[in-house]
Amino acid sequence: MTTGPDTDPAAGTAAVPRPRGAAVPGRGARAGRAQTARFALTHTLPAFARGLATARPRVAAALGRLRQSDWSAATLRALRARHGGAPVLVRGLSGDILVLLDPADVRQFFEEPVERLALDAADKVRLLGGLEPTGVICSHGELREARRAVNDRALAPDRADHPSCAEFRAVVAAECAPLTARPQLEFERLVRVLERIGRRIVLGDRAADDEELHRRLRALRAEANWLGMRRSRAAANERLYAAAAAQLEHYAAGAPAHTLVGRALAEPAADGVDPVGQAHHWLLAVDGCAPVVARTLLLLAAHPAEQDAARVSLRGGSDSRLRACVQESLRLWPLVPDLVRVTRAETTWGGVTYPAGTQVLVPIGFHQRDGAHVGAAQLFVPGRWLSAGADRDPRMAPFGHGGGRCPGDRLGLLLSAAVCAEVLRGHRVGAARPVIDPHTCLPGAVDTAGIRLTLTPR
Repeated sequence: MTTGPDTDPAAGTAAVPRPRGAAVPGRGARAGRAQTARFALTHTLPAFARGLATARPRVAAALGRLRQSDWSAATLRALRARHGGAPVLVRGLSGDILVLLDPADVRQFFEEPVERLALDAADKVRLLGGLEPTGVICSHGELREARRAVNDRALAPDRADHPSCAEFRAVVAAECAPLTARPQLEFERLVRVLERIGRRIVLGDRAADDEELHRRLRALRAEANWLGMRRSRAAANERLYAAAAAQLEHYAAGAPAHTLVGRALAEPAADGVDPVGQAHHWLLAVDGCAPVVARTLLLLAAHPAEQDAARVSLRGGSDSRLRACVQESLRLWPLVPDLVRVTRAETTWGGVTYPAGTQVLVPIGFHQRDGAHVGAAQLFVPGRWLSAGADRDPRMAPFGHGGGRCPGDRLGLLLSAAVCAEVLRGHRVGAARPVIDPHTCLPGAVDTAGIRLTLTPR
């Protein structure tokens, strides 16, 4: 192991092709014991300790102080250099996993159909099995397609604007008043506001005040961090899930047509598909907007010119600049830094054929900040998202691409940008904590739970 993180340039140019001579013909590259240990210590174990389903704030803050993300990036750069950019088999928590380190392989990852490169990898099913056992991610084949049809009906991923856009914006406007009621905005207040927004747009206004539902969901997410290893908790978790499911069914019975559950129930579902069961994932996704909003506002506090540009765009009736800021914050600090899939047939990566059942990992958080392939990789440059084709660039994939792309990406951008807009319309955001220096490489991680923003009326 090296004595410190490798240096990552703040700006990059077009990629220089890397030789793949390190891979053994017909067998591919495999990490040695020292490389495997380094990968586990700097990448896999910290991710597990931080929390895979929901963050453990104290652990996340400690890892940030230790610059764990820099150590992880250094490990991945070392693997790429050692093996010439070839895909590398590394021993993971549940067996071998093929790590993709070259942009060409990442592009193939996104182009592979889900029938061949499925989302329900073993670790992911263990993670989400207790949260959303009837969800899309925990399934494949015909069942996945039937569940995905329900998801698509609710989320409308093929529409530029969600059919319930007007109703959802009205909910955001009504719920965001507490955010600007005091001169300081803390992350915890953002969390509570987004939870109310989530309950209203997923289930309807009757669920707005049901904090007990979210307490149960938070408990389930905290338990999901253990990947089902705490067998002694199994019975209690089943009871907790059943109680949350009963609450969802109660609200679904009277859900308005514009809500996600109302849209999901607008048409009969295929046999064996539970439309209301998808609501666990939708609530989880809306809750995920809270850290995105907090980090975006933190960046805008440190970049006043970008904050002014976003406000000018809003005055002109467009939130495109603000959406670009949200996407850039997700590039810098993705909610899901590792994308994991499992092959359902033989696949070829870097000229080597791997059998069905191979787990494949793209460390997308690393790739999105890779100065060798992404320009100004360590800086806040939201304008990059306004360029033609940026949303389809495989080097930058905060929502993924291809068949595995998050179907709620447009809705997530809508809600995150709308909450930011409500804060910015009457206030300037500044004097933030933690302090971000816009003139140097941005940190690989921030203590999101510790974010504090100062609001000054305009």
